[in-house]
Amino acid sequence: MEQKKGFFNKFLDGVEKVGNKLPHPITLFLMLSIAVIVISEICVRAGVEVTYTGMNMKTKKIEDITLHAESLLSAEGIRYIFNTMTKNFTGFAPLGTVLVAMLGVGVAEGTGLINASLRKLVLSTPPRLLTAVMVFAGVMSNIASDAGYVVLIPLGAIIFASVGRHPLAGLAAAFSGVSGGFSANLLLGTIDPLLGGISTEAARIFVPDYTVLPTANWYFMMVSTFLITILGTIVTEKIVEPRLGEYKGDYKEELTEMGDLEKRGLRNAGIALLVFIAIIAYLTVPSNAIFREGGNLNKFMHDGLLPVIMLFFMVPGYAYGKTVGTIKSDKDVAKLMGNSLGTMGGYMALAFVASQFIVYFSYTKLGTIIAVKGADFLQSIGFTGFPLIVAFILVAAFINLFMGSASAKWAILAPVFIPMFMRLGYSPELTQAMYRIGDSSTNIISPLMSYFAFIVAYMSKFDKESGMGTLISTMLPYSITFLSGWTVLLMIFYFFGLPIGPGAMMHFAM
Repeated sequence: MEQKKGFFNKFLDGVEKVGNKLPHPITLFLMLSIAVIVISEICVRAGVEVTYTGMNMKTKKIEDITLHAESLLSAEGIRYIFNTMTKNFTGFAPLGTVLVAMLGVGVAEGTGLINASLRKLVLSTPPRLLTAVMVFAGVMSNIASDAGYVVLIPLGAIIFASVGRHPLAGLAAAFSGVSGGFSANLLLGTIDPLLGGISTEAARIFVPDYTVLPTANWYFMMVSTFLITILGTIVTEKIVEPRLGEYKGDYKEELTEMGDLEKRGLRNAGIALLVFIAIIAYLTVPSNAIFREGGNLNKFMHDGLLPVIMLFFMVPGYAYGKTVGTIKSDKDVAKLMGNSLGTMGGYMALAFVASQFIVYFSYTKLGTIIAVKGADFLQSIGFTGFPLIVAFILVAAFINLFMGSASAKWAILAPVFIPMFMRLGYSPELTQAMYRIGDSSTNIISPLMSYFAFIVAYMSKFDKESGMGTLISTMLPYSITFLSGWTVLLMIFYFFGLPIGPGAMMHFAM
C-alpha cells in the first residue's frame, strides 16, 4: 500500500502543481516583462522613489543616492526597449558562459570521453558517497566562477542516471552545491575580495581607516563547506529522491565494461590533461606569470577562466577521440562543436526573453527600490542580539529573490547595515557573513538567478513534463535546510566567540 504522504510532501506537491500550471518559461518571462513595463509607469505616476546612503559604483564613494522609478512606457523607455533588445540578449552573461563551455564539453561528450569517465567515476566511488561527492564538488566549483552551472549540474544528472538513480536528483544535488552553497568553500574565490572591498568602504563611514580583508569569512566558509555537503546529502537522499520516485523517463545511460581501447584512451586523455594543467600552472603560479596583472589573478579568474575550462574538456576530449577513433580529422572536431551548440536552441530562445526581463527590472529601478525598502524595514524593527542577526539573514534571503547580483545587493545593504551593526558592537566581518548566508540560500529558488532558465531548460531533457514549478519544489527543501542550518552554525560561532576569518572576530569595539 502507498504510504500516506506527510504535510511537507503534500506542500511540495502543491508547489509543483501550481508552478507547472504556469505558462511555458518563455511565455512567463514575456508576461513578467510586460508586467514590469506596466508597473514602472504606475510607479512613475505615483512618484515612487527611494533615498539611501550607498556606494556609487561609478565613483566608488559612499554618498546619498536618490533613485526614482523609471518608466518603460515613456518615449525614452520605448526607445530603450527597442534599441537595447539585441544587446540585452547578446550581453546576457550566462549565454556566453554556457555556449563557450559547451564547445569544450561537446567535444569531450561526442568523443565518448565523458561517458567513459563517468563509468570510471561510478565504479571507483562507493555508492553511499556518490551524493556527498556531487554536493561537495558543487560547493568547490564556485572558485571557477560560473563553470559549475554549465558543467557540473548536467554531469550530476547524467551520473545519477548511469547508476539507475533519478537524474533530477543528481541535478538537484549538484545545483544545491553550486548555487545554494555559493558562500561556502575551502578556498578563496573572486567574490571574496569584491564583497570585502564594498564592506571596507561601508565600514569607513563609521571608522575611517577600517579594512575588511578578502579572508574575512574564510574560517566560516571552510566549516560551511562540510555543513552544506552533509545537509545537501541528507536532503537529496531523505527528501528529494524519495519524492521523485522511480525514474520512468526516456533518458537512459547504461554502464558497460570498459575495453582496452577505452582504457588506453582514458590514459592518453589523462596525460594530455596533466600537460595542459602544467601549462596553465606555469602561466598562473609564478609571481611574474603571464596571466598575472599587477601581481594578482583577479582579472584572469573573472574573465580568462572560462576559455581555460573550455580547453580543460576539449584537450583531453581530442586526445581520447584520436585514440579510440571517434576523431579522424579536424572536420570531426568541428562537427562535434556544432552539434553541442545545436542542442542549445531551446535555452537560447529562453535566454532571449529572460535577458529582457532582467534588464527591464534593473532599468526601472524596481529591484533596487524593493531592496532598499526591505532594508529600511529591518532597520526600523529595532531588534538587538541574535534575533536581529536572524532577521537580517532573512531579509537578505528575501531580497535575493528580486536581485540576482551579490555585489549589487551588498553595495546597497552594506552602507546601511555595517555602520548600524558596528554601533551595536558587531564587526563588519560578521555582518558580511550574515549577508552571504541569506544571499546563497535562496539562489536555488529564485527565477531571477541568471542560470535558473538554463536549469529549467535542461531538466526537460530528462522529464518533458517538468517546468519551473518542478525545479522550485525540488530545490525548496534545500533552501529551507541550508538557511536554517547555516544560521545555527553562525549561532555557534557567535555564542562561542569563534573567529570567522584570520583576525576577524564577531564583535567590534571602538
